[in-house]
Amino acid sequence: MIEQIYTYFTVEMLYYWVNLGVLPFWLVLIFFPQSYFCRYFVTSIFPIFILSGVYIFILYKAYLNTYPFNNNFTLYLSIDNVSDLFSNKTFLMMFWTHFICINLFTGGWIVKDSQKFSINKILMFFPLSITYLIGPLGLFIYWLIRIFHAKSVSLYD
Repeated sequence: MIEQIYTYFTVEMLYYWVNLGVLPFWLVLIFFPQSYFCRYFVTSIFPIFILSGVYIFILYKAYLNTYPFNNNFTLYLSIDNVSDLFSNKTFLMMFWTHFICINLFTGGWIVKDSQKFSINKILMFFPLSITYLIGPLGLFIYWLIRIFHAKSVSLYD
C-alpha cells in the first residue's frame, strides 16, 4: 500500500494536491474569519502540520532519488545558481510548499491581528487576497490598513 501511495504522489501530483488543498483554508480565512472552524483549524498549527508532512515527503522522495542536497547551498552565491536550482522540479516543489505554507501562516496572522483591532472583515478581503497571491505585498497592505484603523504605529507587535 505504501508503494502505491509513493508512486501516486509524483512531484506533479503533489503540486496539484497542495494547490487544491490550501484553497479551502484561504476561503475560510477570507469569507469566514470569525468562525470556530477558522479559529481551531485554519489559524492553528493544523494546516502547517499538513504542509510540513508534504515537505518531509518531498525531502524523502528527493533523498531516494539521490538529489544533490549540497547544491542547495549554492543558491546564495549568484542568481544563476538560483535559476539552476529552480530547473529541478523537486527543488521547485520544495520551494513552492515553503511559499504556500508561509503565505497561509501570514494570512492566519493577519486574520488574528485584525480581530484584535476589530477591523471589518469586508475590509480584510483585499489584503488577504493579495497575501494569497503575493505574500509580502498583502502583509504590507494590511499593515497600512492597520495603521489607519488603529491610529497608531507600532513596529514591534
